[in-house]
Amino acid sequence: MSVITAIVATPRRPGRFDVVVDGAAPVTLAVDAIERLGLRVGRSIAGLEARLAEAAAELAVFDRALNMLAFRARASTELSRTLVRKGADAAVVVRAVTRLQQQGFLDDRAFAEAFARLKVVGASHSRRRVQLDLARKGVARDVADAAIASVFDAEGIDQGSIVEAAARKKLRTLARHEPIVRRRRLYAFLARRGYDGDDIRRAMDAMRVELGADEQADE
Repeated sequence: MSVITAIVATPRRPGRFDVVVDGAAPVTLAVDAIERLGLRVGRSIAGLEARLAEAAAELAVFDRALNMLAFRARASTELSRTLVRKGADAAVVVRAVTRLQQQGFLDDRAFAEAFARLKVVGASHSRRRVQLDLARKGVARDVADAAIASVFDAEGIDQGSIVEAAARKKLRTLARHEPIVRRRRLYAFLARRGYDGDDIRRAMDAMRVELGADEQADE
């Protein structure tokens, strides 16, 4: 009969405990699972094997997800995809992600707003480019749109002004090139940031002197 012989705190992992059964390799569980399953030293685990394995698997995925979030903020869908790609069971991932959301570790709205602020204010990306990037990360369109609008409103951003600011900053790195080359490279740079042709042309028209006013644009 398999009996629990020890329940000890896991070294360097606060809130985690190693449950040892008959001296075998321990199963690591959280205190809530230990309480839920009624585990204690001397108790037989007959009939509990599957539930122990399930609780240990869920905790392993949950802890791995926490470590990933500590390294970099992520959207729920992006986190789920990564965990499954790394070998976690999809059903276990769903439960872990739900728990992270319930405990406030995952919040797609907060993530989308922080991401939008970083990309718009910090990198001068366009509204469209940020929408596409958030979509790739699995953020719902309505959540992404609300986050981007919030950033534009809170920061008092006008897209025309940020495209021109981005253009002027980039132009400083193109000073050694001929005017026609400057125009081509600047146009391509702004297009990669998601600005449409009208926005780009307006910004470049405002910078005709710096670009070489007499050069014919080749866009």
